[in-house]
Amino acid sequence: MLTYLQNLAHSTLFSSTPSSSTNRPNIAIAGLAIETSTFTPSRTHAPAFHPFRGPDIIAKKYSSFLGPDTPLGRAAKWHGALIGHALPGGVVTKDAFEGLASEIVRRLAQIVSETKLDGLWFDIHGAMVVEGMDDAEVVLLRRIRQVVGQDVIVSASMDLHGNVSSELCHGCDLITCYRTAPHVDVVETRERACRSLVEVLTGKYGEKGKRPIKAWVPLPVLLPGEQTSTRVEPAKTLYAAVPDVEKMDGVLDAAIWVGYAWADEPRNCAVVVVTGWDEKQVRGSAEKLAKMFWDVHEKFQFVAKTGSYKECIDAALASKKRPFFISDSGDNPTAGGSGDVTWGLTRLLERPEFKTVDGPLVIYASVPGPNAVRMAVSAGVGATITVTAGAEVDNVHAGPVTMTGRVHAIKKGDIHARIEVVLQVGSIFAILTELRKPYHHEKDFTDLNLKPRETDIVIVKIGYLEPELYNMAKDWMLGLTPGGVDQNLERLGHHRIRRPMWPFDKQFEKEPDLRPRIVPASNEPATGGKE
Repeated sequence: MLTYLQNLAHSTLFSSTPSSSTNRPNIAIAGLAIETSTFTPSRTHAPAFHPFRGPDIIAKKYSSFLGPDTPLGRAAKWHGALIGHALPGGVVTKDAFEGLASEIVRRLAQIVSETKLDGLWFDIHGAMVVEGMDDAEVVLLRRIRQVVGQDVIVSASMDLHGNVSSELCHGCDLITCYRTAPHVDVVETRERACRSLVEVLTGKYGEKGKRPIKAWVPLPVLLPGEQTSTRVEPAKTLYAAVPDVEKMDGVLDAAIWVGYAWADEPRNCAVVVVTGWDEKQVRGSAEKLAKMFWDVHEKFQFVAKTGSYKECIDAALASKKRPFFISDSGDNPTAGGSGDVTWGLTRLLERPEFKTVDGPLVIYASVPGPNAVRMAVSAGVGATITVTAGAEVDNVHAGPVTMTGRVHAIKKGDIHARIEVVLQVGSIFAILTELRKPYHHEKDFTDLNLKPRETDIVIVKIGYLEPELYNMAKDWMLGLTPGGVDQNLERLGHHRIRRPMWPFDKQFEKEPDLRPRIVPASNEPATGGKE
């Protein structure tokens, strides 16, 4: 993270630019962000992106660092086009992409007609897959370039689980990503992308608008986030090296992408990019980080103890530590799972230990079931009902689950789930939702009259535990369960990724070529940018 002195320096730089200055650069904001599994049958439609448009992008989304009273807000004139952030899920439909992309282009064309645009913040995730399309972010950026022109400086902020092809690196002038997993530096990363853009446009590094050099290094590694968490080694040390590289003279930014493991595209792999002004320093720093990564590629381990679902439940029952968390990882909706796989809940309901109300208390989050939710709402809290839920989208591993229980709680108005209900079946409190929802915060449970801290076992469709859950758990195991984001990558059936690729290939005939490729500026031909 930025030190206090660095923050002070940036504040001083930007506060010296008066808000009334006519020389402030004009910067547009646009992008679509989603993490897309190609191994789930679900599809993502346009409403899932919850778009923000025009002034609402800053007023309702990014006021904390782009608002009119912030240093960055005063340093530039920000023009919102359209951004959309969808919950991770299945492949984006072509209609959804075309509709949103077309609106982005129209809105940018309107901005360009009213002002001379100097820069663009490309607000993306980096792992979007669209029906019939590879490298969707590149397709979107090319369409944007056709409207705003090749001279506009583009700065992209991304998830470290995104994918950076040479074409994407070429199309952007500045490109960076998160440095933590779980991601606790999301706002910091977006702010850094915008700050670097303003600094380039205002000439902090010399000539105004001078494009930096980018060194791009792809690595033949594709691992799930649960094996590359920055909480543990070797990712902890690897990512700790990034800020030190960034501090070097002649370097503007350094970034490491793990890549996204649950999509099957040729671009998917780990990548290092270093950006700056001193080619020797940029090239050498990129190669150093890439070699650090490759040197430890066989050492990545799961972030928690792992086991089959049965082994996890058996361990939780035997443990005296409460609450004991179990990750039902194969259908994690925040990694791209459909969210409605019933395999985990079905196996849980079969266990004899939880058949009666005086058994060990268990919370299970969650399974979508619109009809079940409507029946629970109609019956009301306290009613005993029989409902069927789940497997409406993804029935690959299990069919719909039928259960009889008491309606424990009902909540309406959630941004993701819309309506949530809790059905008590024996000693299991199963959360059912109208639409899928991730459960990351204690409030997600307490709002449903559940007490996770006083519960024996909490089972959540998640991979690594998000910070609140991690801090709450007295013990935790990662269940290696089936689904669209199965942690066992080798049984998913990738066939389009480039080979050899670790861990799909354990033997390499020769060491990978980790020499950095110097990617040309985005207003130059993309020769030599491909691997």
